[in-house]
Amino acid sequence: MEELTDIQKVRLEKLGQIKELGVNPYPFSYDRTHFAADVIEKYEPDVQQNVKIAGRIMAVRKHGKAAFCHIMDSSGRIQIYVRKDQVGEDKYKIFNLVDIGDIIGVEGEIFKTRTEEITVLVKDLELLSKTLRPLPIVKEKIEEGEKTLYDEFADKEMRYRQRYVDLIVNPEVKDVFLKRTKIYSAMRRFLEDKNYLEVETPILQPLYGGAAARPFITHHNALDIDLYLRIADELYLKRLIVGGFDGVFEFGKDFRNEGISRFHNPEFTMLELYIAYEDYNFMMELVEQMIFAAVQKVTGGSEVVYQGNKIDFTPPWSRRKMGEILKEFTGEEIIGKDKNELLAIAKKLNVPIEAGSDVGKIIDEIFSEIVEPKLIQPTFITDYPLELSPLAKKHRSTAGVVERFEGFIAGKEFCNAFSELNDPIDQRERFEQQVKYGQAGDEEAHVMDEDYIRALEYGMPPTAGLGVGMDRLTMILTDSPSIRDVIFFPHMRPEQGSDEVDG
Repeated sequence: MEELTDIQKVRLEKLGQIKELGVNPYPFSYDRTHFAADVIEKYEPDVQQNVKIAGRIMAVRKHGKAAFCHIMDSSGRIQIYVRKDQVGEDKYKIFNLVDIGDIIGVEGEIFKTRTEEITVLVKDLELLSKTLRPLPIVKEKIEEGEKTLYDEFADKEMRYRQRYVDLIVNPEVKDVFLKRTKIYSAMRRFLEDKNYLEVETPILQPLYGGAAARPFITHHNALDIDLYLRIADELYLKRLIVGGFDGVFEFGKDFRNEGISRFHNPEFTMLELYIAYEDYNFMMELVEQMIFAAVQKVTGGSEVVYQGNKIDFTPPWSRRKMGEILKEFTGEEIIGKDKNELLAIAKKLNVPIEAGSDVGKIIDEIFSEIVEPKLIQPTFITDYPLELSPLAKKHRSTAGVVERFEGFIAGKEFCNAFSELNDPIDQRERFEQQVKYGQAGDEEAHVMDEDYIRALEYGMPPTAGLGVGMDRLTMILTDSPSIRDVIFFPHMRPEQGSDEVDG
């Protein structure tokens, strides 16, 4: 247990004094009637209005037997005016023992100060939660219309570890997560309006699949079997298409045992969607319409600015074939080359390639290094190499590629979609090839899934499938530079001196 600071000791002493006054510093409830924003919005001059509000004390200015405070609730801040002759001696004793950060409830009348600030004149006061740690209070100064912040809670690592404090002292952080909810809501409504069914599939799976990734492994004691945290929802959702649903989707948590970066967190959220009797051309149109609807919900318009780039989401988006855009940016014919030829091209382009990489991975690395960072405006890249896509149908007219697209915005991939492979014989052959890649050392190769093949043998209609990285999409639509900025509690290394593991 960490040693108490002097400030914490003082707060504990105040807590003891409050209890000695016969006051419960942690009561069960408070019957508030208004939020701060309501009080400010509905203020009417010359009309007596009584309100009960509750919130956290963010600033105090004491003047003898009176004090001005700012309290903050979920809707914003409001000023209150506490006078001893209004609340009485006993309540004022309690007020003198509260600190910045404490949560209080007040009842009183609304008025406007000489500086035109809407304020609540407190007639009654109740302590709702006594804090034992001080807040890192952010001070601001406005000169010539410019706001300057002092003592800012700006340590990124500390903010991620103590998101609860970050949300208190940095209101703009809360705005990011409110927008995140609006994005989900808009996309969910878009899909529900098309009569697609939201479902849930297993997180703990006996086999992992649906993506190229390393899984997390756990153990089920009662069954005495190892299980995997899912890396994708895909194979279970397509089983539901086999079962007769025309369209299913899931906003699900996926888990991949990979590195952490500005764009990667081992636990992340995907939207996966599967629609019977459609193909990847249909899905491209649906994606641009759905994301456009989300942008409109969040911004009221068609554009966002992400890290200085103005991005216009108005459909239709650009569509480029992978082979063509690779040739444009590298000057080389990439698709159709063998492994040695691709390694020579990668070396010429100064693209590092991991030992043991197959043809598909080499192409993917060249694309990721040379092309992807330049795709700023919403763009669909189509027709990927067969080796990269074990779950997609072979292209209907072009050999060596599959009917697949990925969506890119601001230089990053945010979605992936196929005309889904529904031929069980072809699927088995693809899985067998993936098994060979795994035996050769590819830790992200797809495993053989006999039950999924069995499901396909019962017949799956032509199907379009989609996966959207919701965290990356939220980053772009909220101008957040890191994935950790859009996840409430991102994974981090343990704090020094702590035995606890973050997460």
